[in-house]
This record gives sequence, C-alpha cells and structure tokens, in this order.
Amino acid sequence: MDTLGQVDTRRDADEALVALYTAHYRSLVRLAALLLHDTAAAEDVVQDAFVAMHASWRRLRDTDKALAYLRQAVVNRSRSRLRHLKVVERKTPTATPESAQIHGGHVPSAESGALHALERQHVMAALRGLPHRQREVLVLRYYADMSEAQIAEAMGISHGAVKSHASRGIAALRQTMESSS
Repeated sequence: MDTLGQVDTRRDADEALVALYTAHYRSLVRLAALLLHDTAAAEDVVQDAFVAMHASWRRLRDTDKALAYLRQAVVNRSRSRLRHLKVVERKTPTATPESAQIHGGHVPSAESGALHALERQHVMAALRGLPHRQREVLVLRYYADMSEAQIAEAMGISHGAVKSHASRGIAALRQTMESSS
C-alpha cells in the first residue's frame, strides 16, 4: 500500500475511534468501575483498551463490532487488574491503614458521584460480595444493558453459563438483601 493509502487508513481509524470514544467512553468507565471498585483504575483500563484498539485497527475484521471488542477488552483488562491486585495483596507483608484505604476505598471523581446516584450503598456492597463471574454477568446485564448473547461473547463463556451465573447471582443478592433488612 502506498503512503497516501496508509494516511487515509489512519485517518479513518482515528475518526472511527473518536466517534466510539465520544459515544461510549462514560459507559465503558462505569462498567470497569463496577468491576474494579476504583474509578481511577477504571479510567486507565478504558484508555488502555482504546489505545490497543487504535494500534490494531487495521487487523479488525469487522469494524461494526468495534464496540463489542472494546467491551470485551475492558472486561478482560479489569480481570487482569483484579488478578494483579490479589498478587500485590498476597505479597504485602503487613496491611497498613493506608494500603487498606487504597485497596478498599474509593477515589473520588465525577464518575463516583454518578455511580452513587445509580445504586444505594448496600446494594453495591452486596454486589461486591458475589463471586467474580456472577458479579461480572450482573454488571454487564443490568449496568451495561447487554443481552445474554453479548455477555457470553464479552466474557468468552456459553449462553447457558451466562444464564446460570445470572440466576445464582440474583438469588445470592436477594438472600443478602433480605438478611440485611
């Protein structure tokens, strides 16, 4: 391909990503924040997903599926971040009040205000108490408003597994909420 063709391809990728960013950045940050419980880390995860997509735009076979690719990248990067945090916690010799606040507390931002407006505090605490897969399915379903098929694709699991995780997660939330009332 000649230089002019490469410039046009880069320009097309840039325009497409700007449109995706404008339309979906906030919802992707909310998704990652609900998975990570940390808005600043969520913003980093989403930025990294956009940067990776920009770098691999030419290899994207179906540009109409770019949003699905971004959602999956955000979920996968959130999982990686959580795994990393678990390793860090295991390797930390003693827990200090500062580290407990960093790992368990919230970093105030504009997004945190929106999150608190969406759900009451005890619902979020109950959601955090769910097993990882159940929490992911419920967050993708009820906060990202994704269909079961989209969730299965984003998480790399079967449609039946999505239904199972959702059913178990809802039952566990119901039990937790009833016992706290």
